[in-house]
Amino acid sequence: MIGAAGQNKQHFITKNTAKLDRETEELHHDRVPLEVGKVIQQGRQSKGMTQKDLATKINEKPQVIADYESGRAIPNNQVMGKIERAIGLKLRGKDIGKPLETGPKGK
Repeated sequence: MIGAAGQNKQHFITKNTAKLDRETEELHHDRVPLEVGKVIQQGRQSKGMTQKDLATKINEKPQVIADYESGRAIPNNQVMGKIERAIGLKLRGKDIGKPLETGPKGK
């Protein structure tokens, strides 16, 4: 009886893999728009920072900054927020590239 316990598993896994393959073909993750990448690059350069400087400041790897600037990164709101504060420019919403307002947060 013990040997027969997992007989159905292989078929189930194959079915799920095929389904996942179909979904992967149809869906893809949104990437950081190039416009945002350019804003990050310009903001960073205007502050005289290298990608490594910015990465260190926000506690991320330099490759993360490179990916965001080139549009290869999948946006992460936490990382975007840290970059916004570091360069002082908005990266989200309709005012992309505008100075970040550092007024009191309303709740």
